[in-house]
Amino acid sequence: MEPEIQTNEQIRIRLEKLKTLKESGKNPYGERFDRTHLIEAITNQFEELENQTVTIAGRLVALRDQGKACFANIIDQTGTVQLYCKIDVLGEAEFRSFVDLDLGDIIGVTGIVFKTKRGQISVQVNSFRLLSKALRPLPEKWHGLKDTDLRYRQRYLDLISNPEVKETFLKRTKIIRTIRHLLDNEGFVEVETPVLSVLAGGGHARPFETHHNALDLDLTLRIALELYHKRLIVGGFDRVYEIGHCFRNEGISTRHNPEFTMMELYQAYADYEVMMELTERIIKEAALAVCGTTKISYQGTEIDLTPPFPRLSIIEAIEKYTGIKWLEVADDQAAVAAAQQLGLKIDPKSTKGMVLDEICSEFVEPKLMQPTFLIDYPIEISPLAKKKADNPELTYRFELFIYGREMANAFSELNDPLDQRERFVAQAREKAKGNEDAMVWDEDFLVALEHGMPPTGGMGMGIDRLVMLLTDSPSIRDVILFPLMRPLENK
Repeated sequence: MEPEIQTNEQIRIRLEKLKTLKESGKNPYGERFDRTHLIEAITNQFEELENQTVTIAGRLVALRDQGKACFANIIDQTGTVQLYCKIDVLGEAEFRSFVDLDLGDIIGVTGIVFKTKRGQISVQVNSFRLLSKALRPLPEKWHGLKDTDLRYRQRYLDLISNPEVKETFLKRTKIIRTIRHLLDNEGFVEVETPVLSVLAGGGHARPFETHHNALDLDLTLRIALELYHKRLIVGGFDRVYEIGHCFRNEGISTRHNPEFTMMELYQAYADYEVMMELTERIIKEAALAVCGTTKISYQGTEIDLTPPFPRLSIIEAIEKYTGIKWLEVADDQAAVAAAQQLGLKIDPKSTKGMVLDEICSEFVEPKLMQPTFLIDYPIEISPLAKKKADNPELTYRFELFIYGREMANAFSELNDPLDQRERFVAQAREKAKGNEDAMVWDEDFLVALEHGMPPTGGMGMGIDRLVMLLTDSPSIRDVILFPLMRPLENK
């Protein structure tokens, strides 16, 4: 007995066609099909292929029956091409079988490349084969599908309907490939580190929690890659990088998805100055690869990604945009009062570092439209960064902002195990005061540092946000193939 499928009239008709095909001995879900060309080659190499026989395959998206001839269009990953069918070429039975196809069906075609009298590059069909019968029709007005919720939930329809969406994800692949090529050429080794861990270290974020039944062990999904990479530097790797998924149990917005792609890299005997230069090179090369220029437009704003990028101390930025001289703010209570004077609603239990982060997010970051390195963060919010030699209240840390968004975060990494232990103590105090995002204590990491880690520069970059920037995409969901969505209620 055939499985039931929720039907409407169009689906019912397609199911009848499917039944007829099977009863006639035809396989509506064909076997292997060997293509000679992708569709883009028909256009790009027309002069070479004109009057030649080609074999192509794709999804049927248009069909115009004109009696004894018909025109159709099929698409594959690379583009679309017009098909021309004649009854005196295919024979009446095969011609009627072609005309009886439904939009959405996937077919293989062998035919001759030619150009119509109107100049349309086409393929005259000599033979065809049904490779997959589509039981559900494409959505109404499928070309240019605009229903945002439907696009994200059923990305396959989005990819079929909107060629520019497919182009975005092809560009995403090219961006990542460009980054890998650059780092590989500079001697970095690509590594893989655990996604599951006993502790979620290396960042300020709430983790997702799970449980391993066999070991009866509570685990978390990683929020960052950092601490394992530093263990590799201790172990003798000089340059490592990883591009992988991280998970943060936090809100969803146009800039945040709970599952996202992070790139982190670490270079022994380097510092945050080296990381700034490397960050500039990565963004420059990625922009050239997919945009052909370092001068781009994002959401109507012209942005120049040509290095070097300006540098601005976070303390100077706070004073510039709020008038607050942060180093003169004595303690947590004074910081909360300063924020309240600016009109911010701040938890009275907030620490000085938490307040600075809030003020910066509200008054500084939105102003940084052009690429800007915000540098030298206070020690309270930089528990893994090395203190500045000339001011131990600050650290060798930067965050890169473009269009008001954080794109990268980097340190001269703290390699003093005693200092690091004191920082973890301070983080524990913050957590006790209610900062649930404060970093967790990682004794194993401290033991690794006590074996000696060379001076090191490290940098993390959000791949999704970089892709957003270079593809002019307004939402992070536009650059993640299958973003997290609230389930639809069953009706």
